[in-house]
Amino acid sequence: MNTKQGMAPGRRRRRHEAEFKARLVQECRRPGMSMAAVALANGVNANLLRRWVVADKHNGAEPPSSRSAPPSEEFIALPLVAGPRATADADIRIELRRGAATVTISWPAQAAGDCAAWLRDWLR
Repeated sequence: MNTKQGMAPGRRRRRHEAEFKARLVQECRRPGMSMAAVALANGVNANLLRRWVVADKHNGAEPPSSRSAPPSEEFIALPLVAGPRATADADIRIELRRGAATVTISWPAQAAGDCAAWLRDWLR
């Protein structure tokens, strides 16, 4: 059997293009941007993305802005902003933008766990 230790048979590591890595690292550097949100939106493990950010920081290279892809055809991760604490009658509000289209979703704050589960499934 020809497998690496810890890997399932027939399973290979994914390889990512340097431009893809640079674009994600650049997104993580935006003020208020959550590294976990960037990773989740792009289907990458957050720990792997953190490794790319640290490696890029040690290289001292800032990725050029010309590497970023146009936002019209991809998911745009918006920065997370802390607001006032939710009260019992408040709703969770999620706003998604893609190009010119905007979708707003309201969810009861009492069902925050259900909202998180729905959002996790939806982003897969």
